Amino acid sequence: MARNILILGASYGSLLGTKLLMAGHNVTLVCRKKTADLINREGTEVRIKLRDEPEHRAIHSRDLPGKLDAMPPEDVDVSRYDLVGLAMQEPQYTNHTIRMLMIKIAEAKLPSLSIMNMPPLPYLKRIPALAAMNLEDAYTNAGVWDRFEPGLVSLCSPDPQAFRPPEEGANVLHVGLPTNFKAATFADEAHNRLLRELEADIDAVRLDGQDVPVKLKVFDSLFVPLAKWSMLLTGNYRCITPTEPRSIRDAVHTDLAQSRAIYDHVDALARKLGADPKDQVPFEKYAKAAESLLKPSSAARAVANGAPFIERVDLLVKLISHQLGEPDAEIDRTVETVDRKLDERIIEG
Repeated sequence: MARNILILGASYGSLLGTKLLMAGHNVTLVCRKKTADLINREGTEVRIKLRDEPEHRAIHSRDLPGKLDAMPPEDVDVSRYDLVGLAMQEPQYTNHTIRMLMIKIAEAKLPSLSIMNMPPLPYLKRIPALAAMNLEDAYTNAGVWDRFEPGLVSLCSPDPQAFRPPEEGANVLHVGLPTNFKAATFADEAHNRLLRELEADIDAVRLDGQDVPVKLKVFDSLFVPLAKWSMLLTGNYRCITPTEPRSIRDAVHTDLAQSRAIYDHVDALARKLGADPKDQVPFEKYAKAAESLLKPSSAARAVANGAPFIERVDLLVKLISHQLGEPDAEIDRTVETVDRKLDERIIEG
């Protein structure tokens, strides 16, 4: 049965959207009107490399069994949808029309699966050790999440690396590292049946008889998506330096011992919150993957391009570490560097 999925964010969201379209489901991408008009006119193109193939394949939405459309947030009728994917950067949810749509989604009690790096606050409230912590300062506007029931919000570790090629249109996405989306379950078993149905449908997709990477994998543990935190604190946020941004590879491999220490510390924090070691990704596996990540992280690129706000998982982890009584000087230094660079942008602006 074809499901109708609403995805907020047409850039990174088009990756999950394309996988759903390939599996025969229908997708609406929420974005600016100009981008929506482009997608409705030309469709989307996601470039992905299949196993053992030297070149990327271009997968066009118009060639897929599912139906795709795009629209600005004010045009969305939430009653049409079975599931919502949250694929915008966290600061974008402060936009007025997005906030109005988020209110409608919350009031409709639609299950919402985030593929942001920044976990929605209602999701964190599902973890007992975090439920009473003061974490709002890490969010651009924590009030966006006030109306959401925690059990209706889940998190998907956004491990695949993808970007819009700057010379291409806003409907093109290039996948650099085709790893899996790892989703935690919802509180309601009916919503989990939907998730596992989508998981199976995506897993069954073949392209010219070949398996297509970037699967949706569903896990019972709330902590599996938090394995990304160690990667973000070790690599992504340390791409932001007092001067020019550096690649994720350089952030991780310039001082591998220090990188391992940061990674291990964040993993230990997650275990203190309740994570099982099997929920986590070994440092060696991450360090190996980082060897191929030759660009600065999206956060570092955003800061370099003058963004006044970015997702602050670095600050979130700092707040958690201090409230657990487990601060880390290197994490604190990373947060200070990011704060300083963002302050520079505000002053320059």
